[in-house]
Amino acid sequence: MQRLIIHVDMDAFFASVEQMDNPKLKGKPVIVGGNSPRGVVSTCSYEARKYGVRSAMPIFIAKQLCPGGIYLAVRHKRYEEISHKVFDILHSVTDMVEPVSIDEAYLDVSTLKDEPVEIVNMIKKKVKELLGLTLSAGISYNKFLAKTASEWNKPDGLKVITEDMVPEILKPLPIKKVHGIGEKSIEKLNEIGIYTIGQLLNLTEDEMVYYFGKYGIEIYNRIRGYDNRPVCVERETKSIGRETTFDNDTTDKSFLKAVLSDFAQELTRALDEEALFAKTVTVKFKTDNFKTHTRSKTLKKYINTYGEIKATAFDILDNYNINGSIRLIGLSLSNFSDARYEQLSFFDLHMDKQLEEG
Repeated sequence: MQRLIIHVDMDAFFASVEQMDNPKLKGKPVIVGGNSPRGVVSTCSYEARKYGVRSAMPIFIAKQLCPGGIYLAVRHKRYEEISHKVFDILHSVTDMVEPVSIDEAYLDVSTLKDEPVEIVNMIKKKVKELLGLTLSAGISYNKFLAKTASEWNKPDGLKVITEDMVPEILKPLPIKKVHGIGEKSIEKLNEIGIYTIGQLLNLTEDEMVYYFGKYGIEIYNRIRGYDNRPVCVERETKSIGRETTFDNDTTDKSFLKAVLSDFAQELTRALDEEALFAKTVTVKFKTDNFKTHTRSKTLKKYINTYGEIKATAFDILDNYNINGSIRLIGLSLSNFSDARYEQLSFFDLHMDKQLEEG
């Protein structure tokens, strides 16, 4: 039986939530990412995109392109709250839901009686009626094509890609549409005259490996319509974190600790919501020369309280020799478990005892 995969992607999610919460913002260029000139655009409304504003663009450039835009700070907690409601709707359709991000997911509907188009339209209707938001969806027989289809006619789009349409339908698309091809690889391909998937299809497997490494075989197969990745219901959370870029560079550790303290509170809530405990704490710094530094500490036990997270972050900061000013700081947690305490082996206990006695 051929699989039937749906990829759903909320339209301009953060900005749409802001417009939903404040109807006066509807139809206006909303840029979420804050007012700081050092910040970056998290998401922007489609009205802002008409000016050339894009995600991950520095705020100061966005303001040059769209000086009349409405610039708002990111509200993670609110977006997570709405995301949970969206995923509740998806889970009402099927248990085979794979979250990709806060606003994106795959659904395997192969065993459902309803047609995929009917399922998507029902999801769209529920999301619109209950939340006032829109989403775009793609339907196909594998994940790569379903995701490609969902990006076809945003916002509020729906596209179906069937097996007989491949690879012809992909040939005109720019190579940046292929997930896994980064900017450097795009530049290399452009240098040899490859701009579209149609041109990429002319490369042999060996040439694909040359340009993309081991991942080249996967790309070679995907653009030909082959992608056997299943929809994974359980996705392991690898890390959670927060970061911010300052308006002015700083060397004030008291100020940096205040920021880390706020992050520790947010991450504590995130751990609680996921019922997780973390063992590794990482502090990220970006100095005034734009170099990024990370310092991590892996603990002997798993932690999940605000006090433990904050204390570990402060310890990392106190032991970091700051050369120059700090323009960005971040805090993240990783190495997760749903168990409160790490099981110490007999060797660990024996060594601890020796250290105490020595």
